[in-house]
Amino acid sequence: MLTDRKKWFLKGLKDGIPIMLGYFAVSIALGISARNAGMTAPQATIASALIMASAGQYIGFTLIAAGASYLEVVVMEAIANARYLLMSTALSQKVDPALPLRHRLLMGLWITDEIFGVSVSVEGRLNPFYNYGMAAVATPGWALGTLVGVVLGNALPARVVSALSVGLFGMFMSIFVPPMRKNRVIAMLVAVSFAASYAMNALSLFDGISSGMKIIILTVAISLGAALLFPVKGEGAHGA
Repeated sequence: MLTDRKKWFLKGLKDGIPIMLGYFAVSIALGISARNAGMTAPQATIASALIMASAGQYIGFTLIAAGASYLEVVVMEAIANARYLLMSTALSQKVDPALPLRHRLLMGLWITDEIFGVSVSVEGRLNPFYNYGMAAVATPGWALGTLVGVVLGNALPARVVSALSVGLFGMFMSIFVPPMRKNRVIAMLVAVSFAASYAMNALSLFDGISSGMKIIILTVAISLGAALLFPVKGEGAHGA
C-alpha cells in the first residue's frame, strides 16, 4: 500500500510541474494586485497558499482595496468559487466509494481548474495521493509567485507596478475571450456586464452602494438572468 501511494504521489509531482510553472507566472500579477490593496508579503503569501483561486483572490483583493465589509467579501467569495462545488462533485465519482472523509476533504481543498482537469483525465479510479503530489508542487509555485509579486510591487516604481498590474487583466481576458468568439450569447453577456458595471459606477443613483455590493448585485443579477433566458440544455434534452 505504501509503495502504491508513493508511486501516485511521485506521478502527481511530475504532472504538477507544468501547473506550478504556470501558476508562478500568473500569481506574480496577483501579488502586485495584493500589494496595491495594502496587503503585506506574508499576508498575500498565506492567502495564496490557502485559497489558490485566481478569480476568487483577485475579487477578494479588489474588495479589500475598496474597503468592503467582511460580509460582502464572504458572499462574493462564495459566488466566485462556487464552481469548485461542481468540480468536487464530479471528482467524487472517480474515487473509491470507501475513501475516508479526511482524504475527500483534502482533495476538495486543493481543487483548482488545472488540477481538476488533470485529475479527471486519469484512467480508472483516482488515488488521492496523486492530487497530493500535484498540490505539493503547485501550491508553493502559486504562493511563491504571489510573494514575488508583492516584493516587486514594493521595490519597483509606481508606474512600473501599474503597468505590471495589467497582466492580471490579460489573464482574465484570456479566459472569457475565446468562449466569446465561439458563442454569441456569452459575447452578449460580457458586453452587458461591462455596460452594467460602467452604469453602476457612473450614475449618481448608485452612489450609496459600496463597490463590493455593486459587484455582488451585478454578478447575481446577470448570472440569474442568463440562466433563465439561456438555459444550458442537457444531452438528453435534444429529443424532448
